[in-house]
Amino acid sequence: MNWIWSNSDYILDKTIVHLGLSVPPVVLAFVISLPIGWAANRYTRFRGIVLAVAGLFYAVPSFALLVVLPGLIGYSIRSNTNLIIGLTLYGVALMVRSVADGLQSVEADVRQSATAIGYSGWQRFWRVEIPLAGPVLLAGLRVVLVSTISLATVGGILGINGLGLLFNDGLQRDIMAEIVAGIVLTIVMALVLDGLLVLLGRALMPWTRGQAPTRQATPTAARQKVVVP
Repeated sequence: MNWIWSNSDYILDKTIVHLGLSVPPVVLAFVISLPIGWAANRYTRFRGIVLAVAGLFYAVPSFALLVVLPGLIGYSIRSNTNLIIGLTLYGVALMVRSVADGLQSVEADVRQSATAIGYSGWQRFWRVEIPLAGPVLLAGLRVVLVSTISLATVGGILGINGLGLLFNDGLQRDIMAEIVAGIVLTIVMALVLDGLLVLLGRALMPWTRGQAPTRQATPTAARQKVVVP
């Protein structure tokens, strides 16, 4: 505990940086996944292919991806941009299925009714389909959020600032308090942001209050992927 109190500023800096590395990929993954998930749901012939590719991509080891990416995008292996792009790709791999499943859950009768009262395809998508698919989208977004916060610690192996550096530095200097601080803060950050996301979902979707929480079946890879820096 003495080490933690003595290095509170150092730990706070790593926490803030980790937060800054984790949130943008979640937002980007959601935005990018919307058109891909819509296309997968709209063109059912390609749905299986798109979802299969997304599931396989998530199975790619995170460290290997972060090492290969710089050669493709031109950024340094220790660049924050390299990590953000990698995390975004993993987020898209998870979120595409959520979008496709959420839109598929909207009954055809509802779509037809929206069209019958004069909604254009664009209006129907944003005013009818997205709100009704909201609980499924929220469930998927929560998975992406927790997964991204966890995967962001891999950046510490490459020397990228964040909570992952606490793991590496603690292991190298045999400081157990530093390792524990990194683990606890990663878990706390995931829990706090997940709780905030749930509250945001309730505020944006008041019609879902009082309903049982939506549970989404996540890909096997998403359930089994464990990050050990």
